[in-house]
Amino acid sequence: MKDPAWIEIVPQANWAEDSSLRDSLEKVKDQENGRVDHIMAVHSINPRSLEAHNAIYSSAMSGTASLRKVERELIAFVVSLENHCHY
Repeated sequence: MKDPAWIEIVPQANWAEDSSLRDSLEKVKDQENGRVDHIMAVHSINPRSLEAHNAIYSSAMSGTASLRKVERELIAFVVSLENHCHY
């Protein structure tokens, strides 16, 4: 099996030192465990991409009149399962 990719990130403990990341922290961290998921942390080197990713995610998960929130969550869950993704 091939080794997983390694992507440089700014450790979450250091986000407070960078105003761009500090402003994003509360928006992107998991409210249950207080940690930033890896899928968001990989953007920490480029805070503008972090904001863009979060905006797309927020829009996809909250902004349609044709699907209820539970239906959007179910679609995201099935896609994650199919992609062998833990979240």
